[in-house]
Amino acid sequence: MAIKIYKPTTNARRNMSVTDYSNLSKVAPERSLLEPMNKNSGRNSYGRITVRHRGGGNRRKYRVIDFKRNKFDVPAEVKTIEYDPNRTANIALVEYSDGVKSYILAPAGLKVGDTVVAGPAADIKPGNALPLVNIPTGTFIHNVELYPGRGGQMARAAGNAAQLMAKEGSFALLRLPSGELRNVSASCMATVGQVGNVDHENVKIGKAGRTRHMGIRPTVRGSVMNPCDHPHGGGEGKSPIGRPGPVTPWGKPALGLKTRKHHKRSDKLIVKRRNDK
Repeated sequence: MAIKIYKPTTNARRNMSVTDYSNLSKVAPERSLLEPMNKNSGRNSYGRITVRHRGGGNRRKYRVIDFKRNKFDVPAEVKTIEYDPNRTANIALVEYSDGVKSYILAPAGLKVGDTVVAGPAADIKPGNALPLVNIPTGTFIHNVELYPGRGGQMARAAGNAAQLMAKEGSFALLRLPSGELRNVSASCMATVGQVGNVDHENVKIGKAGRTRHMGIRPTVRGSVMNPCDHPHGGGEGKSPIGRPGPVTPWGKPALGLKTRKHHKRSDKLIVKRRNDK
């Protein structure tokens, strides 16, 4: 999809662009696949803010996406390509030959009227889902399962794709969008192709109001606060941090501190980390 750029009629319009939605189907979403979404504004079950700068935003409903693609050998026709407010990728409404409808992530190149199918014997074309053991080496894939049967968890954002690098024994070696090389069980499912809406990363927000529509509230820098409000606060004029490194409002190290737990079960399957030089 292309990017639409506006003429600079106002200061906000000058640096603003949006995705061109002319290729999307002009229909209402499938009601049977909608679920309500309640806002929590970054608050947990006790009502305490655990994620700051969240709140407001447009009202949304969740689209139930079929990440598992476990309806094997049943062809499905693509009825619509639709916008999904809950993710960067577009979604496709498919109707199986037995009448069942579901949403899937829309890969690049998928059009209304195309047929997609899932199963070990499916063709290698965008939108078809197969176990990794049945996909040729070098193929670009998305919506990849981390564990068999759990549903796709990797390479799901707009424009993303993983590459199947090699197959050895019961494992398949993948290069993920982050650059990480990881082994995954060869029985995991993946969908052929690259996730659509490739130009999403080139969109310029342009004005503060658009982030408010997304439910993101303003962020105030700690350096402009008072010392009682933030460890970076106080001082005359633009003062430095005044301590060994940047911290959160509660004094915890921030901006670069690794927070990933190093005792995950899948760590032994990582061949090369994304940040290795």
